[in-house]
Amino acid sequence: MTRGMPGGAGGPGGMDLNAMMKQVQEMQSEMMKAQEQLKDEIVEASAGGGMVKVKMSGDLVLKEITIDPEAVDPEDAEVLADMVMAAVNEAIRAAQERASDRMGGITGGLGGLPGIGGPGA
Repeated sequence: MTRGMPGGAGGPGGMDLNAMMKQVQEMQSEMMKAQEQLKDEIVEASAGGGMVKVKMSGDLVLKEITIDPEAVDPEDAEVLADMVMAAVNEAIRAAQERASDRMGGITGGLGGLPGIGGPGA
């Protein structure tokens, strides 16, 4: 009897290891496809009441920074730098949230396994 043996149909606890491996491979394929799609998705963020705007791709590549000319004060460049930093950080947060939402939907099927989208992740 092959009960509990790797590759056997009926591993520990009655799990079918072949079926589980197939599910993991499908999940990996879906995750790779989602990561490719994230490259084409753009999130936008702003700071300073919209005086600084940032666009970032879902794979965390900064695509565009727009600065309102009124935000440029030679006497206070530090404020402009703070606004740029705030907008970039918000764009990163938004892009990571979108990626997490996308990946969470994929890994949700293995929610009972620690470290794979489940409560122990």
